[in-house]
Amino acid sequence: MMTDLFSQFASTTSFGTPIILVAMLVPWLLFPTPSPKWVNNRLLTFQSWFLNLFTKQLLLPLNTPAHKWAFLLASLMVFLLSMNLLGLLPYTFTPTTQLSINLGLAVPLWLATVLTGFRNQFNHSLAHFLPEGTPAPLIPVLILIETISLFIRPLALGVRLTANLTAGHLLIHLISSAVSTLFSLSIAVSLLTFTVLILLTILEIAVAMIQAYVFILLLSLYLQENT
Repeated sequence: MMTDLFSQFASTTSFGTPIILVAMLVPWLLFPTPSPKWVNNRLLTFQSWFLNLFTKQLLLPLNTPAHKWAFLLASLMVFLLSMNLLGLLPYTFTPTTQLSINLGLAVPLWLATVLTGFRNQFNHSLAHFLPEGTPAPLIPVLILIETISLFIRPLALGVRLTANLTAGHLLIHLISSAVSTLFSLSIAVSLLTFTVLILLTILEIAVAMIQAYVFILLLSLYLQENT
């Protein structure tokens, strides 16, 4: 039972190609290419409106030097949002349920924000490790605590995204299995369980969107500290 439950998170291969690579490339193929026409269609108009709104809201609290990251953060948001939502479709694979993928995204981007801070404002970045007015006996302890909190940030980014999506997929798998099992025993209970499944699916769509936004929002906050 446990093997079947977690087997949905295993990346299989098809014709010698890992499914995880296909699942990471498909989101980019679904987005329309810019049209040479003067008037765009509804899909392109909605895409432009969403990207402009998201970029405006994301960069509003950031300093001007951080605006260089607008294209990277917007692209990453589209990438995560697409993978999270496509992973809710039947017979699909969600790469963002893999901790290795999420850490592979979180660690380089977090490290880039830290290196940006040390390059642009070295003294200010070092000052984060030791608050002003700290008593002398507490200096080594506070430096150790601040160092641990700094290095735990990329781990928290990756684990948060992985845990939320994995938990949702497991709940959907368990409740959908219960629907098919209870159908032969009681149709009323099965319909009630199916209603719960529909509500949970709607909740998971919201979670997939929120977690992608939270990932980018936390990265922007780390970037704000270092710019």
